[in-house]
Amino acid sequence: MKNIKKEFLPQKICVLCKRPFTWRKKWEKVWDEVKYCSDKCRKNKFKS
Repeated sequence: MKNIKKEFLPQKICVLCKRPFTWRKKWEKVWDEVKYCSDKCRKNKFKS
């Protein structure tokens, strides 16, 4: 995914807060497993 404009990056919806979030380089190898948009949502996954 080199030199791709941000508008064309894949998006997902956060399971917890329902907000859209876009692909990040650090998630490149685990994108299929990513469910939460942030550490805050990931840490609060049992509170909802």
